[in-house]
Amino acid sequence: MSLYSALTASVSGMAGQSSKLATISDNISNNNTTGYKQADTEFSTLVNGLNKTSYQAGGVQTSVRYNIGSQGTLNSTSSTTDLAISGNGFFVVTDDSGSKYLTRAGSFTKNADGTLSNTAGYKLMGYDLSAGNSTSGDQSKLKVIDISAAGLQAAPTTTGALAVNLPSNNNTIATDLPGDNTANSTYSAKTSLVTYDNLGNAVTLDIYFAKTGTNTWQMSVFDASGASSGGGFPYTASSALSPNNTLTFSPTDGSLTSASSISLNIPNGRTMSLDIGKMTQLAADFSVTTQNADGNAPSGLKSLSIGTDGVLSEVYENGTTVAAYKIPLATVASVDNLSVLNGNVYQTNSDSGQMVVGDAGSAGFGSIKSSELESSDVDLATQLTDMIVAQRGYEANSKVFETGSTLLTELVNLVK
Repeated sequence: MSLYSALTASVSGMAGQSSKLATISDNISNNNTTGYKQADTEFSTLVNGLNKTSYQAGGVQTSVRYNIGSQGTLNSTSSTTDLAISGNGFFVVTDDSGSKYLTRAGSFTKNADGTLSNTAGYKLMGYDLSAGNSTSGDQSKLKVIDISAAGLQAAPTTTGALAVNLPSNNNTIATDLPGDNTANSTYSAKTSLVTYDNLGNAVTLDIYFAKTGTNTWQMSVFDASGASSGGGFPYTASSALSPNNTLTFSPTDGSLTSASSISLNIPNGRTMSLDIGKMTQLAADFSVTTQNADGNAPSGLKSLSIGTDGVLSEVYENGTTVAAYKIPLATVASVDNLSVLNGNVYQTNSDSGQMVVGDAGSAGFGSIKSSELESSDVDLATQLTDMIVAQRGYEANSKVFETGSTLLTELVNLVK
């Protein structure tokens, strides 16, 4: 009978408005939650059969949808590890069980164990660049970002450059050459270059030049720690790193015509390639124009930097910057159909499609903004207005139920 259907329809209406009020309550309570996406209750009709002589009310059913794909406002912060996404994509995070989730909540902080986690405790994942796992898209190589090993860092020397001018008008031809490594060894010029071994110890190289003939010179390299007690020659045999290098210069323009680099085995270090291609022999005094080598002594971590491409770099006190991790972004075919879980994270399902991982800034993915956070997309004014509408809708449905109940009471009284 239609009277009963009116009662059930009004009950479904009150339940629907209650659901609407519940989503409004969640939206308002999460107004300041980083990366929160607004929930909306949507209504659809229920039809309880078709009859031309009497109408059977079906009522209403509701479904909750989240506006996950919307972009919240980005606000500046003072923390480098506060991250926001401008455009499409999610951060990939994990819990203690190892399950992967998606989130836009990028308020990450460093834990005691060196990992980065957000306020809900989910840990940020990325590709370890030191292990060569920088190929985005391979989810099996994603790992929890761990910067605990970034306390002290030393880098051995592998490359360097030395450019000097040797005086073309020097007519002194050496007889006991530096390469002979005797107490009588003589030379025309000397310079030094500081390099580093595997542990970050400084290794000073003594570099000698002696003229051997027209447009030819000998270049000899020794480990300074092997010098004699009085300094200089003779050096210990193991200190002779590269004692006999012949330099040949063009008589036309004074440029170097022999090999443009030499290899040096740094003691307890790496093989160093020393670029000497810009050496000259001109009518001027001996001078050094270029003198440098890479590598550094142990240095403490000063700060972190994160680029828009997601590369997390460690910045050390000596100015050295080391790329440690790449933070990728992930997305799915239908972001608004992701499953919403506690902690402002999302999980893939059959409706959303599977997770696809890629580089920040590449096609289909937004960019990462360091020292920024994405605010909630909740509009308080709209929510308060919707709350009043839901309240009035609930009151109207309760009035229908009250009226139907009164009519049923009258019906029962007819048989008394």
